[in-house]
Amino acid sequence: MMLSDLVLGVLFLIQLGVGILGNFFLVGLYSFTLLIGHKLRPIECIFAHLALANSEVLLCKGIPQMIACFDFKNFLDPVGCKLIVCLQNVARSVSLSITCLLSGFQVITMSPSDSKWAEIKTQAQKYIVPCCFLCWWYYLLINFILLGTMQNSRYLTNNTKMWNLGYCSTLTPASFNAALFVLVFSVPDILCVGFMIWASAYLVLLLHSHHQQVKHIHNPHLSSRTFPEKRATLAVILLVSIYASFYSINSSLSFYFFQVDKHQPWFVAILDLLAGWFPAVSPFVLIFSDSKVLKSWHALWHRGCSYILRHTVLNLNPSQYPAPPL
Repeated sequence: MMLSDLVLGVLFLIQLGVGILGNFFLVGLYSFTLLIGHKLRPIECIFAHLALANSEVLLCKGIPQMIACFDFKNFLDPVGCKLIVCLQNVARSVSLSITCLLSGFQVITMSPSDSKWAEIKTQAQKYIVPCCFLCWWYYLLINFILLGTMQNSRYLTNNTKMWNLGYCSTLTPASFNAALFVLVFSVPDILCVGFMIWASAYLVLLLHSHHQQVKHIHNPHLSSRTFPEKRATLAVILLVSIYASFYSINSSLSFYFFQVDKHQPWFVAILDLLAGWFPAVSPFVLIFSDSKVLKSWHALWHRGCSYILRHTVLNLNPSQYPAPPL
């Protein structure tokens, strides 16, 4: 095993552990909220779907690459390879579209009452859940149609490329794949990222305008009422900044990847590592942006630490604790 593979494997392991901890906490918390009969707020529905999509990204990209980095190369057959790539594309596209939806929803929520966005505030809350499910169904349909098309023999020609992903290798028609990638994935991605950047700029202007209006007003009640909205808005801006940064780097490297005929598997591993940073970091941005979720996180963290500490002390000093009577 090469040192570079070992380093990449450890990085994937850390990224997977941190990301799954945060995303599974959010999914579990919102699932428990539904199970006890409470309704989720519209923004919590978006958080839940984003955490689920991010978990799928981490599992579908992180686990295969981590196994490949630890010297288990090409362990997936061609069918499994195409299926895992399809699931990766679904999760990545849903994560992007849900983040875009979150940006738009926050723009509508934070808009002043005299703006054109204020007219659709109430209706927007009703359509949040259907829009989230629509993102899943749309990208599942598109990617599985693409998977079936790529398996169709009439599209196979002599002009093919072998893509070595580390954990598997797949053969695809070069011209068909490039055209479809640009048409189905690149254009919607660019539109979504462009909208998120515009939404973030609009939110920054709203926050600046609000700060100018209330900086001479010393009203603790007003401050406490507007603080949660401001906190959520800053979280959305931070999420978009993180996504846009990693998306720009990943897209530039991916463009180079599709242009060259020969490439090394470690290059694909770096692409997947970059693609996994947003899903790994974003749940903690969401956790610290919502005071209710933050309290649950603190409670879980303290219980876990006290449990570990208590059992560690018991194991280190067994003589200080008498055995229970028979």
